[in-house]
Amino acid sequence: MASTACIPPVPASQGAAGLRDRARGALLGLAVGDALGAPAENMKPSEIRARWGRITGYVADRPAGTDDTEYAIFSGLLLARHGAGLTQAHVERAWHEWIADREEGPFRGAGFSERGTLENLRRGLAAPISAQHRHAWSDGLAMRAAPHGVFAAGRPAEAARLAAIDGSVSHEGEGIYGGQAVAAGVAAAMAGASTVAVVASALAVIPDDSWTARCLRRAMTAAHRGERAVRSAVVIGGYP
Repeated sequence: MASTACIPPVPASQGAAGLRDRARGALLGLAVGDALGAPAENMKPSEIRARWGRITGYVADRPAGTDDTEYAIFSGLLLARHGAGLTQAHVERAWHEWIADREEGPFRGAGFSERGTLENLRRGLAAPISAQHRHAWSDGLAMRAAPHGVFAAGRPAEAARLAAIDGSVSHEGEGIYGGQAVAAGVAAAMAGASTVAVVASALAVIPDDSWTARCLRRAMTAAHRGERAVRSAVVIGGYP
């Protein structure tokens, strides 16, 4: 079922300097947050608290990002090369050129969805069949979708369109919806939209009855009760 929501009015984009600052904040925030959280990945909240308390700074001696940051750079490079003319063929070619056909390179393919995609591409499967693997639903597109929102600042629908093209090689279904929601939300935030409008923009570009949309709505309902309430409302207890 397609979304019945409308994208809320987004404030007019600010000048180049303001957009540049927001773009820098979005992308550096992604990288810094990734490095902050990397040592605690796959740990339970109770385990994190027992070891570090609440993480407010780097806890690794040599903080570094993960595939979340690497693949956001991948998406940014796609946009730098092709802009709004991005096609599925461009994305598939980049997967081969920058990752699948190289033994070593800047993108390691460390996440589950990346590994599944690379295995399919190396077997000779082309998009969109390359996205048919066990983790096509996962957050691999969402983690790299912010550059699409930065590129399409103030245009959530365009950001969602580009994210779907990017994800067509590696994801299907909920995996695409998650990336579209992130891209649309970032696009709205880039123009200075309120938090409520950012979430509304994300919901407007994905199906109402999708798991992603239901989780977003549950999170918004629980948000006033704090972090633990949000986690209880939307986090799956165990990795599928």
